[in-house]
Amino acid sequence: MKKLKLVLLIVANNDYQTEQTIAAKQAAHECDIELQVIETEHDAVTQSQEVFKLLYSPPETRPDGILFEPVGTPIANAAKIAASSGIGWVVLNREVDYLGELRRQCTAPLFSVTTDHDKVGQIQGEQIAALLPHGGRVFYIQGPSDNKAAVQRAAAMQAAKPANVEVRALKGLWTEESAYHAVSSWIKLNVTKEAHFGVVAAQNDAMVLGARRAFQELTEGADRDHWLSLPYIGCDGLPNTGQAYVRRGILAATIVIPANAGQAIKTLVHTFRAGRQPPECILVNSESYPEITKLKPKP
Repeated sequence: MKKLKLVLLIVANNDYQTEQTIAAKQAAHECDIELQVIETEHDAVTQSQEVFKLLYSPPETRPDGILFEPVGTPIANAAKIAASSGIGWVVLNREVDYLGELRRQCTAPLFSVTTDHDKVGQIQGEQIAALLPHGGRVFYIQGPSDNKAAVQRAAAMQAAKPANVEVRALKGLWTEESAYHAVSSWIKLNVTKEAHFGVVAAQNDAMVLGARRAFQELTEGADRDHWLSLPYIGCDGLPNTGQAYVRRGILAATIVIPANAGQAIKTLVHTFRAGRQPPECILVNSESYPEITKLKPKP
């Protein structure tokens, strides 16, 4: 019997994406299938080109399923080609609106497995409330504006935070270096002494660490002491990075977001073998680390 061949497209630009690859390979081993991992740049055009290259590859090398996390658009046209060709199509960490119609038209496995980004934003808003019980200002590093997950997390955080907390946001690209450069440029505007912040937050652990490094390296004296004394909070919460940084006191809190590529592969393999569509969207829960009730404001 021919082994299933799946392809995972990954943008290996932070610890979470690295964990996605590890989880996917482990699931492929457990399911006894062939898995190809293709790393792409954080570029929507490059990702789209790779997907179409796979879809139009010769039948003998064409994959049975494609899993990817959209960098820009969720590539609806490619999904239609996959569906009509019987190729499984799994969108990671994004809810998309075209799957329902395609699922009614074909039998190919089509679904998404995503973190509940509204819940992530809500948890971060609650963490901010615990750290700033009397209100204040948050320095916030957000993901790209064309990324739906970043937009959802920001909106949910804004809705959950107290009304007396103001948020000042910068944009990053999910990487430590992107946040470092964004914060470095902000510091050079010479406004750090004018702005009194009580928390530094980011939409993942990599970016909040990049922000912390920028304040550590590019500020001086009392200004530097102030920035480094603030609570820093992020998301992803991997055991060996985010959670470890919390235990070491580098971060005040993170949000544990389990890698979902392994679950997605197991679901896709089961769908092929059982011949039944899974739910259109599978949500993966997240949780605060440590618990919200254990977060205390700094004196």
